[in-house]
Amino acid sequence: MELMNALPEDCLSLILCFTSPQDACRSSAVSPEFHSVAQSDTVWQNFLPSDYRRIIADSVPALQFSSKKELYRKLCDSVLVDGGRKRLKLEKLSGKKCYELSARDLSITWSSESMYWTWTPLPESRFSEVAVLRTMSWLEIQDKINTQMLTPNTKYGAYLVLKLSNRAFGLDLMPSEVSVQVGNKEQCQNTAYLRRQKNSHVEFMETLMYGHRTEALKSMVAAGGGEGRLPAERKDGWLELEIGDFFNKEKSEEVKMVLKEVEGHHMKGGLIVHGIEIRPKH
Repeated sequence: MELMNALPEDCLSLILCFTSPQDACRSSAVSPEFHSVAQSDTVWQNFLPSDYRRIIADSVPALQFSSKKELYRKLCDSVLVDGGRKRLKLEKLSGKKCYELSARDLSITWSSESMYWTWTPLPESRFSEVAVLRTMSWLEIQDKINTQMLTPNTKYGAYLVLKLSNRAFGLDLMPSEVSVQVGNKEQCQNTAYLRRQKNSHVEFMETLMYGHRTEALKSMVAAGGGEGRLPAERKDGWLELEIGDFFNKEKSEEVKMVLKEVEGHHMKGGLIVHGIEIRPKH
């Protein structure tokens, strides 16, 4: 330890730059010398994304910070970018990027038609508004992101963030198709159910609306295997449905994420779309 403390500050900074944000914080307790270096902009700039200047310029509202360590902390708390249509967050321990694309950033078929979709603010949303499916038979949600916006050499998962209203109907009669495509190559494809807890009112309405068609659709699903992904509860009160995953390499590619159900031709409604989250998958 005495030998380490005898090293010049620039050497100590270089050593800490090869560690992680967590290790840099821990090193502060080693000695006064380490504490001083571990707070320095030289060390914490190394943990920031390579495009952090662009992120600062694009942030809404504009980020205010007095040091690179404070900037790192604020990015870990999340910041809105792209006019508030996206939310960027850094993983606290690794510094890897997570993005959430708002419903307004997504391509939702016929979302501009008030007969089918409505746009409304929700107090629990991190964005200014969410998309609410009123009623329609065609459900298709997709978006794209360039891999250069993400951390390279990292496996990512893409998740649809949603809620299902108490009056949701028709969403789980047929499985939805979910897929992730990187460049021209499809990375993964699966099926999923937008399933909510059954209640007698909704079951009665579905029977009233669909009659024998409900049983026919369920028979078709069972014949095709009938298994699929289901939404999982999140700590923030929303649900998330995994669309798929992909590995982000060094080169620039476009990632396309899709959820659609266009085969059932039955009416469905009550889906509340918050956005798509793309985060490192551990």
